[in-house]
Formats: sequence, structure tokens, C-alpha cells
Amino acid sequence: MSVRNLRQLLAPKSVALVGASERPGSVGATVWRNLLEGGFKGTLFPVNPKYQTLGGHRVWTDVADLPQAPELAIICTPPSTVPGIVRALGELGTRAAIVMTAGLSSARDLRGRSLKQAMLDAANPYLLRILGPNSSGLLAPGIGLNASIAAGGAASGRIAFVSESGAMMTGVLDWARTRGIGFSSFMSLGESADVDFGDVLDYLASDPGTGAILLHVESLRYARKFMSAARAAARSKPTLMLKAGRSIESATAAACLSGVLARPDDVYDAAIRRAGMLRAYTTGQLFAAVETLARAKPLYGERLAILGNGAGPVLLAQDALQHGGGLPARLNEDTVRRLRELVPEWSGVGELNLRGDAPPERYRDAVEVLLKDPEANAVLIVHAPNAVVDPADVARALAPLARSSSRNLLACWLGGQSVLAARTIASEAGMPAYRTPEEAVNGFLQIVDYRRNQNLLMQVPASVGDGEPDRERARALVRTALARGHYLLSDPETKAILDAYGIPTVPTLSAATPEKVVRAASVLGFPVAVKILSPDIDQKSDVGGVTLDLESPEAVRAAAERMRRRLAELRPDARLDGFIVQEMARNPEAHELIAGAATDPVFGPVILFGQGGLAVEVAGDSAVALPPLNTVLARELVGRTRVARQLAGYRNHPAADMDAISAVLVQVARLVAEVPEIVELDINPLLADSRGAIVLDARMRIAMADRSASTLDRLAIRPYPAELEETVDWDGGHILLRPIRPEDGQAHVAFFNALTPDDVRYRMFVRVRELQPAQLARFTQIDYDREMAFIATRPNADGIDETLAVGRVVADPDNVSAEFAVTVRSDLKGKGLGVMLMNKLIAYCRARGTREIVGEALPQNAPVIGLVKKLGFTVGPVDEEEGVRKFWLTLR
Repeated sequence: MSVRNLRQLLAPKSVALVGASERPGSVGATVWRNLLEGGFKGTLFPVNPKYQTLGGHRVWTDVADLPQAPELAIICTPPSTVPGIVRALGELGTRAAIVMTAGLSSARDLRGRSLKQAMLDAANPYLLRILGPNSSGLLAPGIGLNASIAAGGAASGRIAFVSESGAMMTGVLDWARTRGIGFSSFMSLGESADVDFGDVLDYLASDPGTGAILLHVESLRYARKFMSAARAAARSKPTLMLKAGRSIESATAAACLSGVLARPDDVYDAAIRRAGMLRAYTTGQLFAAVETLARAKPLYGERLAILGNGAGPVLLAQDALQHGGGLPARLNEDTVRRLRELVPEWSGVGELNLRGDAPPERYRDAVEVLLKDPEANAVLIVHAPNAVVDPADVARALAPLARSSSRNLLACWLGGQSVLAARTIASEAGMPAYRTPEEAVNGFLQIVDYRRNQNLLMQVPASVGDGEPDRERARALVRTALARGHYLLSDPETKAILDAYGIPTVPTLSAATPEKVVRAASVLGFPVAVKILSPDIDQKSDVGGVTLDLESPEAVRAAAERMRRRLAELRPDARLDGFIVQEMARNPEAHELIAGAATDPVFGPVILFGQGGLAVEVAGDSAVALPPLNTVLARELVGRTRVARQLAGYRNHPAADMDAISAVLVQVARLVAEVPEIVELDINPLLADSRGAIVLDARMRIAMADRSASTLDRLAIRPYPAELEETVDWDGGHILLRPIRPEDGQAHVAFFNALTPDDVRYRMFVRVRELQPAQLARFTQIDYDREMAFIATRPNADGIDETLAVGRVVADPDNVSAEFAVTVRSDLKGKGLGVMLMNKLIAYCRARGTREIVGEALPQNAPVIGLVKKLGFTVGPVDEEEGVRKFWLTLR
């Protein structure tokens, strides 16, 4: 990921248009006209040997003739010319270019390279960033830059819109102009040969002029890069994605049900949720999201109060709220009493209809009452035009409330021409304005979804349990199977691997003949279940390959013989490798679930959960998530299925053990992350009840792993880096230096509470009495791909791990500079913990290739300043403007 030279792309001070023209209908003419009409205050350099002047500007014959290096160049010339132009621009000193030319991927140069690769090769030596090729350009309305082929410009605002599709870009622009929606930036990525979604997200996340980010995505190539950037962006501002291609099915053949059930679009949905973003499923939702995000305020609850001047439209809004899973406001008695004073005919329940003749003052007074009710977290006005009341007057009456209230006030103005003025007044007052009740409710639900996703990021998970998995045993079992040519593992083989990761399984033995089946049953004890073992049969019950509740040796032998004959009759082509003998799991109260894993071509391994059993495909009740998982994420995955309601308990059925189910999912995620040979895994059924969860049947597909790449490269989110753990001697004992984990939340709170007020101020530069949930999550739930926090920890007298010190380093997206901070518990200072953590941070940064480590401290924080001097840092003088001393250490 890189934001290098993106400032020149998105906020240039000078622009060259290579291929500028006045030929009607040409790309060069369209872009040149937009550059002139956009009001760009910087310098423009048209380049084309066919002209001497264009629009009163001198035209330059060639890039090499330009009097200075333009910060941004726009190229709209034939494909064969692009690589040479890019090289000339790089030599001149230009560091960003928009390539609008299409056809570079299919055309070849004399060396046999695609022209797209030749273009990249020409740009790389100069770190020249390229937007495109086949880009429709970009707009930066705040500086008057319209470097696009769009028919018109855009108003300035705080929303950034990024699309692969040029047609989508121009369509949204046209729509936004009719709504008065403004943008901080607007761009078409085209083929994303260089600058892609991850790069742009990193830039926009730190852009103070951008308040919300909208993405239109057709496909992604670098999932890890995208997820890191998306998670960082979504933590700082609303980020929303419209994903095209929802109906595209996976092209990968699957041997396990999990591979069939984990559809590509479901995986994208899981990635969007995991990053804390919002998803729009239709263009209409995206447009509504633009309207909402442009004016939305923070939401502190999920209940919506709806009122209007007609029962029908209000009921439509209420139906949309219920259908979308939203919550209506629960009005308190005082609110109901005051509203009945305004609308005497209202019963106090049901739709709040102000009546068609309601004057603007009644709207204002009713909304004012609702905004004071703590159970009305947002208010929606639904107004239908009539000849009695001017909608514009209603909007004027509500505008002061919209401006002053800390809650969201939304408005639906039904109709067309007659409500245009009302919509304009509402929008100018910061009130999202919609055309239909359903659109308005969807806008509110998008704010709710964003809040839920953000809250999920703030949850601190509990520990799964004690003990580490036996990774080496699991890996050895997989290696042995591969050496034997086994790629689709049997139930016993799969269970042996699951057992190495502490996943409970029903005791199972395999037997080659009916006689050995009897011996195996005697070892396990009666009753038992016997099943055929065949690599050619997916559903054993389809060929009579399962017999349950066998109580005697005679019954076991007869069942095995019968199943062997039955298989030969129904599937003479199928191989019979023997039989599986299991302890009989008798529990009519248990839920049959499916848990498993699949490999997505974009995001890598994914975890699946849902309703299991024989009807798993018919039930269509499953959800997917990206590994790694913790208990919070595992519960959230379960909660997205319909079977979750049954697991919560009903009538005389107690709730299932959610801790046990979550533990299985966490360990499955851990297994597929740490054993890269696993391609697919089915646990079906996973039996769960109030006493726990246990694997009844399982199968696994494995393949040789790509050893040319890191094991972790296949994961969209880097898991906990256990390889960085280190046990060291300290203070007469041993302590563990390791990366921080989300489960460290409680220990981190105790660590913070043990700091003196001065130590807190030295760390945060302000006085903080307690850690807020958002701060705690930010400190303990980190992206290991771009930041690191090491803690020094040991068990206390009660055997509970305590945090003694924390060292943290955050690198920029280009890994050029990393900022560090070290905090030692106040009662443990002067014992070497700070030096220990600093040395570990420095070694970590060196290993990652970071160029320098930087930090800052208050001038009176002598211990830290003394520490960094001993470690070779250069310490600068007091920065009078910021009131801190800065220090840095060059690593390479």
C-alpha cells in the first residue's frame, strides 16, 4: 500500500494535458474544456504538436519542452505513445499521471510486453503514480479541478466517491448535481494498474477535507492491502461500498459443502462488515447513502420515530422499518401526553398522523417533543403535498430544529415539482431529504448499520480458553496424507487434525472389514453407529451407508455386510475403503449445525457457520466470516443466521452453549490460518446443546501449499503473530514479550489504572481519568500488518496475566516512517522494561524494512528522553508550536 505522490494526483498545483485538442467529441477536447471551466487556479499546460494555442493558452509541442514539471499529467493519446510519454514525464520530474487511454492491456510493444506493463516499467524508476489506464479521470471540486470526461463539474463537499466504472462515475455526478450534493474528490480508477482502492482509501482516511467515502467496486485483487486500508478508513469516517457482480458464482470446484455455500458475494459482505464499512446493495441505496452521509449526525441509539400528514405514507415508512429489521421509538408517557395535546385524535399508539391540514407550527412542535424523548434516537417526517399547506413553509419551520438538534432529523417529501423548494430548504439546513418513505427509512438503517459495525469493532472479546493447539501434530498429519496422495481426507483423518486443535469430536475408529468393525465397536462400547468409508460418496445416507443405534456385535456385523452389498448395488463404481465406527451420540435436544472453511479466490480462507444436517443446502441458512476470529466475531457470525434464534432457546428447550460453539469457530479459524494446506473443511453436523458442542462428522480437502510465498499471505487479515513471542529473564524471574491481543482488554484497563496521572499525561499529552471503550479497542485491536504493540506480561499472584509495560509502533502506509510510544507501569520504572521493549520495537522495524523510527515527548518527560538518547536517537529541541521534543532513529 502506498500514498506516495498521491497529493500530486488529488491536489496538484499544475496540470499538463497531453493530447489536448479542440476537435469536437474527442477526449482531449472534453478534458481541456472541463479544465478551463472548472476554475482551476493552478497552471495549465496543454501539449499537442498540432496546435499553437488552445483557449488562449500556449500549446507545447512535447512534454520535454515544458518549462517546468507539472505535478499532474493527463494522458489521452494513442496506446503506443503512452509508455514513452510516461517516461518523459518521469524524467522531467512529474510524479502523478491520469491515463485515460484504453487498450493498453491487449496491445504489445516490440519486446512483447503489454503496453500497460511497459507504462508501469517506465513509471517505476521515478515513483510516478498512475491512475488508470482507461480512467475517466478525477475531480477535486475544492480546488476547481475537473480532470475528467464528465459532462459538467461537481459541487464542493465532504464526500469522496471512488469507482472503477467511468459510466458509474458520470452517472452519479449528474444525479448529485440535481440534489446539491458536493464532493471532496471524485475519481475513476479504470484498470487500477497502479493506484487502486487500497491506496486511495489510505489517502482519503487522513484527508481532513473528506468526511465520508463511497466506493463502487467491481473486483479486487489485493485483499490484504484493501482490508488494511478499509479498516483504517472506516475507523475514522463512514465508508460505504456498492459491490457490482452479486450474481456471479464461484468458478472454483468444491469438494466440501462449505466450498459450495461460501458464495463470492457472501465473502465480500463479510469483508465489508469486518472492516467496519457499510454496504449498499443497489444503486438506489447508494444514492440514498450519499444523501444520508452528507448530512448525518452521530447516532446514539437505533430507534426511529415517524410522523407525517397522512396515515398511508407513515404506514409505508413503518412497514419499511419493520421489514429492514429496524426498531420503532418507544415513547414515554410524557411524550405521548404532549403529542396528544397537539393531535387530540391520536390514540397514543400506531401511526402518528398530524392530518393533512396540519400547519407548519404543528410539525415543529411535534418534532420538538420527539427530539426530547430519550427513546427517539432519530425522527423521520413524511410529508405528502396538498393544497392546504405549503411544503416549503413546513421545511422552514423544521430547519432550525435540524440545525440545532444533536439527533438526526430526516424528511421524506413525497411528490415532484411541488416539493422541490422544501427539499432545497431541508438540505440547506442539514436535513437529509428523500423522495419516498422507503428510501428515507433505508437511509436511517444505513446509519444504524454503520453504528453496529463500528460498535462491533469496539467490543473486547473474552479468552477462548487455556492451552495451545498441537500445531506440529496437525501439520504432520497433513504432510503424511499428502505424501500418500490423499487430498480428500476421511472422517477419522479429519477428526485427528481437529483433535490437535482441541475441537471436541465424537470418538471414532476406522475398520477395513466387518470383522474389524465388530472389534472396533467392542473397544468403543455399545451402542455404536457404523458408516461406510468411501472417497466417492458425498452423502452416505443416499446409498444406505449409515446405520445407527447398533447394540450388539451381531447387529454391527450384519449392518456392515448389508451396507457393503447395498453400495455395490447402487454404486458399483464407488470404492469402499472400509467403515467408520462411532460412539452413538444420543441427544434429541441437540441442534445440527455446520461449521467449516473454504478458500475464496480473492480473500483466501473464509469460515462458514449455519444450520447443518442433511438439508443444509435446502435450508440455505449460513453466513461467512474472515479469519482470524475471536469470541466476539464468532458470536456475530452465529448471530447472522436464522438458526441463532433457536440456539438462544425456546419453550422447554434450553439455550445452546454459545461459548462452546464460539470456541469451535475460533479454533477452526486458527487451524486454517496456521495450516496452509487446508483448502476446505466440513464439520456437519456439529451437535450443540446446553452442555457443549461436539463434531459428529467431518471431512477435509487439502493441497500442496505454495511455499514460494509466506503462509500468511493467503489471509486477507494477518492473524496474531505468535512467532514474535519471546520469553526473557527479568527481575529474578521470567516475563513474556508478545504482541498485544484483543483479549488483553481487561489487563490493559488494569495497567492504565496503575499509571500515575503524570504518566498518563506523558503518554497522551492530556489528562485522562479512564479509558473509553473506543480507546481501549483501538489500543488492543490492532492491524498487525501495519502496526505493532508489544506488551511485557506475567501471571500475577492469582495466576492471571498482568500487563507490565507496552511498546507501540505505527508505520505509515509506505513503511518509510514509524512512530513509537513506550509506557511502563508507574511502580515498575527503572527496572529495564522500557529498554527491553524499545530494543524489541527497533528490531521489529528493522526486520520490516522501515526507514526510520520517530517519537515525541513532553519536555519534562526526562526518563523517555534519556532512554532514546542511550539508544542512539537524535533528539531535537523543543518545538515551540507543539510544545514537545521530537526524536528519530534512522534504520536504513
